Amino acid sequence: MTEPSWIPTSCALPTEQQPLRVAEWDQLFAEHLTTATRPDRLRLHMVFAGSTQIEQTVRDLAARESDCCSFFAFAVVPGPGSDVRLDVEVAPAYEKVLDALQARATTVAEGGGQ
Repeated sequence: MTEPSWIPTSCALPTEQQPLRVAEWDQLFAEHLTTATRPDRLRLHMVFAGSTQIEQTVRDLAARESDCCSFFAFAVVPGPGSDVRLDVEVAPAYEKVLDALQARATTVAEGGGQ
């Protein structure tokens, strides 16, 4: 596995683990992402649908991501039924990382990029 080029150097996750984390996000996007929208340039809202376990899965992955990439601010918001929204916010210096995250999420959810 190779290191994704869009991961910033400020990410504290060891390089050899980064492709594994990307694969976890890819699986979540492919199996559960229903929408990814930008209410403004520094915020991304992603909605995931699935079983009652999806909220815990999203919370766990977001918490682990926060541990290594402190430039992300995550908020998990339970929605109707078993839907859950993940709000992601970044500082202006990380806007391109948020752009890349949204592009990857959308591409993988549509069946490409894995």
